[in-house]
Amino acid sequence: MKLLALPAFTDNYIWMLHDGREALVVDPGEAAPVIEALQTHGLRLSGILVTHHHGDHVGGVDALRSVLHGPVHGPAREAIPAPFTPVGDGQTVAWNGLQFEVMDVPGHTAGHVAYWCPDVDGAPLLFCGDTLFSAGCGRLFEGTPAQMSASLARLASLPGATRVCCTHEYTLSNLRFALAVEPGNAALAEHARHCETLRQRGRPTLPSTIGLERAINPFLRCREPAVAAAARERDPSAHDAVAVFAALREWKNEFR
Repeated sequence: MKLLALPAFTDNYIWMLHDGREALVVDPGEAAPVIEALQTHGLRLSGILVTHHHGDHVGGVDALRSVLHGPVHGPAREAIPAPFTPVGDGQTVAWNGLQFEVMDVPGHTAGHVAYWCPDVDGAPLLFCGDTLFSAGCGRLFEGTPAQMSASLARLASLPGATRVCCTHEYTLSNLRFALAVEPGNAALAEHARHCETLRQRGRPTLPSTIGLERAINPFLRCREPAVAAAARERDPSAHDAVAVFAALREWKNEFR
C-alpha cells in the first residue's frame, strides 16, 4: 500500500491510500487533486472516507461520484453530501482487505469521527481529520473542552507506532505554540528543527505518529507538570486536565 498526501487549497491534505490499482481517499475537499492522482497513477477510486462535514473536507465528494466505484462513508450525526453510508463508534469499514475501526471523536464538530486500521503494511494507520494535528488539535467549533479532551485522550491511547494522518499542514505554527508552552522539552525542540528542514525542502511534515505526539503535543500532555504550570499562568483555576486543556486551547486561539 502507498500512502499519499495530496495538497489541496492552501494547507489541506487529501489522503490517498492505494495498492497500484484501487484507491481510497479521505476528506476530499476538492476533486481536482484526486482526479489528477488517479490519472497519474492509473488508479480506480473505490472508496471515500469523510471525518466531518466542513466544506474543505467534503467539497469534492459530489464531483468525484462520476469516477467513484464504491461507497462514501461519513459520520452518521453530520450532514454529509448524500448519498453516503453513515457510520458511528465501534463500526468497521472494510476496504480492499483492510478493516478500519470508526471512532467517535467529537470536539471540533459534534459528530466528528476518525478511522483507525491496526495494520497497513506492518503499522497502524489513523485518519483523524481535524481532531488531532501534529503538535496541536482542532478548534472547538461545536464541542466542549471535555469532549475534545476525551477524544484526544482516546487517540493518544492508540499504539505508539500509529501513523497520524491529519488534514492540515499546521505543524510549524503548532510547534511554535508548543515551544511557548513547554520550552524545556528537548524532543519538541529537535522535532521543530526537523520539520523546518522538511518544509524548506517542500516536503510535508506528516504523517506523524502517536508516540511522537505523546512526546511533543501540549494538548496530549495536559497532565505533565510543566504544561499544567504554563496553563495556570494563563488561567490560575486550571487545576485538572480538562481545565488545563481549555486554558491551552484559548491560549492557542490567540497565539501569533
